[in-house]
Amino acid sequence: MKVSDKYLKIVEWSEEDKCYVGSVPGWIGPCCHGGDEEKVYKELCRIVDEWVAIYKKDKSKLPQPTNKQYSGKFILRTGEELHKALAVRAVSEGDSLNKYVVKKLKTLL
Repeated sequence: MKVSDKYLKIVEWSEEDKCYVGSVPGWIGPCCHGGDEEKVYKELCRIVDEWVAIYKKDKSKLPQPTNKQYSGKFILRTGEELHKALAVRAVSEGDSLNKYVVKKLKTLL
């Protein structure tokens, strides 16, 4: 695995620019764009490789990679009323609160 493989690379559609834009969160802002998502991703990978080489040449410390392992758990504070409303809906659908919320969150992706 190359060092550059450790960095999260995002290519997303920009409605403002009417094209795909590539970036590396926490390190390299929007740095390449184009009409073909795959080409933009390949260009982004090339740019990250170049940045890694520059940092190594300059003996600079690379930023911490954002690619990490996720546990599948996070704490969410909702407030008492929303918590109650979600719990009631979950029960009415025959789900646990956790299962119900996960199901609803997946619809947002």
